[in-house]
Amino acid sequence: MTSVKLEDCSQTMELNVNIKDEEDKIGKSLSQRDHVETFSTFREKQQEDHRAKRSHHCPHCEKNFSILSKLKLHVKIHTGDNLFSCTDCGKNFTTSKALAVHQRVHREKPYSCSDCRASFSQLCTLKRHERIHTGAKPYSCSDCGKSFSKLYNLKTHERVHTGEKPYSCSDCEKCFKRSTALKVHQRTHTGEKPYSCSDCGKGFSQLGDLKTHERIHTGEKPYSCSDCDKCFKTLTEQKVHQRTHTGEKPYSCSDCEKCFKTSTEQKVHQRTHTGEKPYPCFYCEKCFKTSTNRKVHQRTHTGEKPYSCSDCEKSFKRSTALKVHQRNHTGEKPYTCSDCGKSFSQLGDLKTHEHIHTGVKPYSCSDCEKCFKTSTEQKVHQRTHTGEKPYSCSDCGKRFSQLGHLNRHERIHTGVKPYSCSDCGKSFSQLGELKTHERVHTGEKPYSCFYCEKYFKTSSDQKVHQRTHTGEKPYSCSDCGKRFSKLGDLKTHERMHTGVKT
Repeated sequence: MTSVKLEDCSQTMELNVNIKDEEDKIGKSLSQRDHVETFSTFREKQQEDHRAKRSHHCPHCEKNFSILSKLKLHVKIHTGDNLFSCTDCGKNFTTSKALAVHQRVHREKPYSCSDCRASFSQLCTLKRHERIHTGAKPYSCSDCGKSFSKLYNLKTHERVHTGEKPYSCSDCEKCFKRSTALKVHQRTHTGEKPYSCSDCGKGFSQLGDLKTHERIHTGEKPYSCSDCDKCFKTLTEQKVHQRTHTGEKPYSCSDCEKCFKTSTEQKVHQRTHTGEKPYPCFYCEKCFKTSTNRKVHQRTHTGEKPYSCSDCEKSFKRSTALKVHQRNHTGEKPYTCSDCGKSFSQLGDLKTHEHIHTGVKPYSCSDCEKCFKTSTEQKVHQRTHTGEKPYSCSDCGKRFSQLGHLNRHERIHTGVKPYSCSDCGKSFSQLGELKTHERVHTGEKPYSCFYCEKYFKTSSDQKVHQRTHTGEKPYSCSDCGKRFSKLGDLKTHERMHTGVKT
């Protein structure tokens, strides 16, 4: 007989074991079997069988417990019986210990961080927090190896690989990986906006959206680009901006393989393939690919022009139109031609200008196949075939095919001469007239004859002169058929028939 002492915290128990008798029993058992087992292995099997006999099943969720008391506590979650309730917030707990730990949220926070002095009500919360400082990420994904500081974040991440979306919306059946994402989504159905701005009262469905909005009032831009020091209100804006430096375009179109910097740009682009226009105008039946385009369009119905110039108070429907306009005041010309160095305030003007160097005329007339550098020139030209003159003078009713021609004509009635010579002060109603006049002072004659070396101040003078070489006489008298090289000579000749004396 051997005496063995077992210590368990506060008390000591004596267990008398007759090892010899036990070994005799085992020996008999071994003689009846073909294989050999050690004494310790035999004991382990006995303990496993004993635990299996003591396994307790939850009748509600099939969860198993080895201890009956733990099962009883667990069942309370389903039945709601004898729950311990928090007097501060009403939250229920299955044990008094769990309630005591929870109540520290309302009262004491005995655990503090040695790095930043933040306080916590639970030790485990402090441990999780300390990983921010240490950078520890003890939980790693078995599929891709990515590590996380919290077990919850790992569980959520694993759904990327499994595709599991356990949280579904009861209104539209849309599914989500996180319960928080479901809650935020459901606000699109309820219209709930629990977060409001203290400055302007605007409401938001997400706290993050409120935080971003508040930076409009504070002017805070906490995210800066490491390449150009430009600052941004959101981390997303910063990341997207940095792709302008790296050239990264991580989102590709599945139809044409075109790549984009943002997923939004990709989605909008794909609608060019599908033809989808999910945003209808509230006032007419026109539909748009983006909500932004719809908003801008609706201003044609409402007349709203929310963007005004601080220099001249002129208003615009688009913020981009305001930016372009403000360059008239600042003189900024950010777009430069790589061939000749000429600068432009608008990108479209640069693109048009570049056609001068390339000779490209991508817009052709459907009637005469004449080609043009811009679509505007093409439209204006086609009016020579259709006879369309959409611009009319309010004073005399005369009509014009181009707006610029109408503006010049109206100066006849108003007497306005906005272009003045810096040398002599003489004023002109047209810019072209001023340019021609300035050559009187400069002596410039930029137009040369193709046949001789004579130079002229205007292209019209050049054309008239060249007729002396070609013999061309484009002006003919309707009475006698005589032809002339100059329009003025024809007018003088016609007076012979009419008898008019000047």
